[in-house]
Amino acid sequence: MPDLLFHVFSDERFMDLTLYQFGYEKCRPLHSYGPFIRNNYLFHYVISGHGTLLTDDTHNHSKEYKIGPGSGFLIEPGRINSYYADREDPWEYTWIEFGGLRAKEILESSGLSSEEPVFCPISADDGERIKNELLYLSTHGQESSLHLIGHLYLILDAVQRGSSRKRTVQGGSLSKFYTKEAVTFIEQNYAFPITVEDMAGRCKLDRSYFGKIFRETMGQSPQEFLIRYRMSKAAELLKITDLSIGEISIRVGYPNQLHFSRAFKKVFCESPRAYRQNNKILKENR
Repeated sequence: MPDLLFHVFSDERFMDLTLYQFGYEKCRPLHSYGPFIRNNYLFHYVISGHGTLLTDDTHNHSKEYKIGPGSGFLIEPGRINSYYADREDPWEYTWIEFGGLRAKEILESSGLSSEEPVFCPISADDGERIKNELLYLSTHGQESSLHLIGHLYLILDAVQRGSSRKRTVQGGSLSKFYTKEAVTFIEQNYAFPITVEDMAGRCKLDRSYFGKIFRETMGQSPQEFLIRYRMSKAAELLKITDLSIGEISIRVGYPNQLHFSRAFKKVFCESPRAYRQNNKILKENR
């Protein structure tokens, strides 16, 4: 295997979980990255060797972690971090950068966060399973988007089931139940003029309390989730259909095309028209 494998995943159709980059590297002594602030989640699994992670916790306190083979580490978005290989025994690792609407929930259930970024498998077999899935992904970067996303799910399932810090379902399960109810409601009704009050009503909860548990579970407000979900659906329609922007606006719950265009540009940093020009999938290539 070469000392470095690097792949970029650019298919934006996946919302629950999606890849951004992934790869493998056998590092040189003291080889380092950072300090950086990431926009997405980054998970490394160390195959051999040693290294150091420096990262900020939720109180902006910098912490240092020594990490060796058979373990891993998580970097959360928005945290200043850096990491470097050992001078005498530099690490070899495989990694994924990922995100999505349900990434935070999965990682929390695995017991991984800025407060506890180090992954320790329950057993050697659990660690081996994660390593093999990550290496498979790193060496099959030319497979189809569905194939790669499928293996992302397998990797995160292995991390969740194999984490020595995984959280058992306790009192928080009720909050997750209500949040899933709200997400299902959004998936079924995003084309209609639904509100946060409608979501809270579906769960039979007070609006303020509903907003609090939704944010705690998903890492964003119900309104932010709804907007991003609608814009992701709009992006898909812009890429694969010839519908007018006005028609797409209505289909994702925006009767006012101007309001839709503003919301779309805020999420994707370009207008719907420019997005279509840059990302349109031609029929003959489908």
